[in-house]
Amino acid sequence: MSFFKMDELLKNKTFAVHAAAAAGSVALGTAITYPLDTLKVLIQVGSSTKKPLAVADVFYRVQVLSGYSGLYNGVGWLTLGRTLGLGVRFGVYELLTAFYKDGRADDNVHVSEALMAGLAAGMMECLVSSPFELIKLRTQVASASRVLNSQSIAEKSGVPPLVSRLLPRYSLDMTAMTNSLGLLSTLTTKQANMLDALKEYPWMMTGSGKPPAVSNVRMPSDIISLEGWGALWRGLRSGLVRDSIFCGIFFSSWQFLHQAMLNWKAVGMDPVPRYDNEVGPLSPIAVTLAAGVSGSFAAAASHGFDTTRSRSQCTVLPKYVSMERKYLKWSKPGKRFERLTGIHPADRNLLLNGIWLRVARCGLASSVIVHILFSSARLIIVALISLLAKINVTIGVKGHRTYVHSNLRYVSLEQLEFR
Repeated sequence: MSFFKMDELLKNKTFAVHAAAAAGSVALGTAITYPLDTLKVLIQVGSSTKKPLAVADVFYRVQVLSGYSGLYNGVGWLTLGRTLGLGVRFGVYELLTAFYKDGRADDNVHVSEALMAGLAAGMMECLVSSPFELIKLRTQVASASRVLNSQSIAEKSGVPPLVSRLLPRYSLDMTAMTNSLGLLSTLTTKQANMLDALKEYPWMMTGSGKPPAVSNVRMPSDIISLEGWGALWRGLRSGLVRDSIFCGIFFSSWQFLHQAMLNWKAVGMDPVPRYDNEVGPLSPIAVTLAAGVSGSFAAAASHGFDTTRSRSQCTVLPKYVSMERKYLKWSKPGKRFERLTGIHPADRNLLLNGIWLRVARCGLASSVIVHILFSSARLIIVALISLLAKINVTIGVKGHRTYVHSNLRYVSLEQLEFR
């Protein structure tokens, strides 16, 4: 069945209303649930097997170091990434389900088909949103990190050119460098000036041999300069598994609940509806609650891979270390399943940290987004009806469906329902 011409829709601003509603729903859902995401991330990356973190401890640390505004550090990056990611998620899902529904009289999608379409949609979403998620996560970690005072860092002039090219805004920690020189002073060396020699060695750019802290490598330019472009997609394996599981379970469970609500509403109707689109639209509250339940269930099922991805993105891996591992043919630790999904063996007992925060965040965000989109769909229906009144329409009945004929094309009124 054909829809209206694009220019006619643009004149009535229906596409603009839908796009604005989608972006607004994502922004509002992100803003409401972002503090939960910040606490969840800090618990995931800061906990250890011997020292798990509590929500109250993390909240107190952020409040002391960054204030209450620290709970919203990086919200812009997540909003941008989620807007693009959700657009890809629902776009891919609608394309695949349209292929499944092609030729069917009832336009119904089976639960198994929704699961398969959700798996593919989640993978595509991960590829798009990964860079924004990494920058967001490191900004969140910086909100709970203590900034070194001016006495413990050297002047920018003391940073060698090699280190300046790798991390332009980094200041050398002379305290750590002095301690390293003290340990190396017992060794015989031909270097007349050990300090200058160590400054030219990239592995000693922090003075201790460790990579820079995450709080120092959080801007896009710093990440690309020190770790390379590939760092923007760090933890891609665990991210693909997480998003595919989340979207697959979300869409399949939502489709199951949606079908159950349609069947419940059809009970007692006379005559009995032959197709789902004859039942009529569902209650906005019911649709919103179904989306929240589906989002929470999907978050619980995929949380282990979310923890793995967060801990992987919180690791700073400079380019020279990556190159060294490549030349040495460094093999990843863990069992085969852990290597395929990106799980580190040391994180086996930490995979469920922060699960209830993520369940609450995903459930609430899904409810907000679906509720706003549901409301905007009704506004679009009103705009389309006003468009019909301007283009000399006639209404006719064919079978069990009502069609509107105009000087443009045919359109089914059932297509205007948001189910």
